[in-house]
Amino acid sequence: MLRMLQTRRTPWLAFLCVSFLFMLPTLISAHMINVEASKKECFFEDLHEHDQMTVTYQVGEGGHLDIDFWLTDPEGEVLTKQIRHSTGSTSITAEKDGRYEYCFSNQMSTMADKQVSFNVHGIIYIPEDADIVAPVEREIRSLAIGLLAVKDEQEYIVVRERRHRDTAESTNDRVKWWSVLQAVVLFSVVAWQVYYLKSFFEVKRII
Repeated sequence: MLRMLQTRRTPWLAFLCVSFLFMLPTLISAHMINVEASKKECFFEDLHEHDQMTVTYQVGEGGHLDIDFWLTDPEGEVLTKQIRHSTGSTSITAEKDGRYEYCFSNQMSTMADKQVSFNVHGIIYIPEDADIVAPVEREIRSLAIGLLAVKDEQEYIVVRERRHRDTAESTNDRVKWWSVLQAVVLFSVVAWQVYYLKSFFEVKRII
């Protein structure tokens, strides 16, 4: 009897695992965009009531590494708004069916473009008749959320490392050109002093 129960559970667990693999494309979506100066980029997700969605973002390059972000519901009401942030995260549970729009705005900048990486995950389309979620499926979803958190942290570390590397390279370039400028000024001063002293002694000789 126990063996029969095991053979019945194994296909069910396999089915859930395969379903989870098919759910991954909707559970996570990573993007890299370039937001030009004085412009904004908007995206949307069609959600059903009780669906969950999380948006995380980081500014990797451009200006002061800041961006404006907001998310609106199907009626245009602003659910969350973040001004001049380098990184951010927001999570919502849809209270109604419809299109939820989120935007990255660089309208505060007149010259610097911004490079933004963002993830959209946790989009779970829950059927209307799914009042009770199976315990195994709930555990799989919890595991998915944990994996997504780890992935977000890894991407944050990568972007932060690239940002620090760019800052270090920029600082090195500035130091290099400042040293070149100092050398040019030094040689110019020395050349002027030599020319001045030479002219001074030539005037003395004539007198």
